[in-house]
Amino acid sequence: MVQDFARRYTAAWCSQNAASVAAFFSPDGSLIINGFPKVGRIAITRAAQDFMTAFPDMVVTIEDIFSVGDRFIYKWKLTGINIGSAGKTRKVSISGFEEWWFGSDSLVCKSLGHFDQQDYQRQLA
Repeated sequence: MVQDFARRYTAAWCSQNAASVAAFFSPDGSLIINGFPKVGRIAITRAAQDFMTAFPDMVVTIEDIFSVGDRFIYKWKLTGINIGSAGKTRKVSISGFEEWWFGSDSLVCKSLGHFDQQDYQRQLA
């Protein structure tokens, strides 16, 4: 079940449809990215849209998915071309992971997302 969920979630991130990412979360679910919380589907949609805008050709792939106690670890890799100010482009490749807890609705009620922010900024520089 969780492998199929992860596959569909990954496809949503690649879709350029931010609301489709938020649909994997409970209505009051949270996505915390490197310590910055987004709570509720509207906020999660905005966070996903920020990445989709930054990387219009974004490709997310699954690196691994496994369980640890009451949560699942979803390891991912993002690649894409960032179009910065003045049309400057940078190829970016970052890896990270999310820790998922599921609610009674079989959707993510809490996700703790992590990626190397310094490496990300270095690639954009």
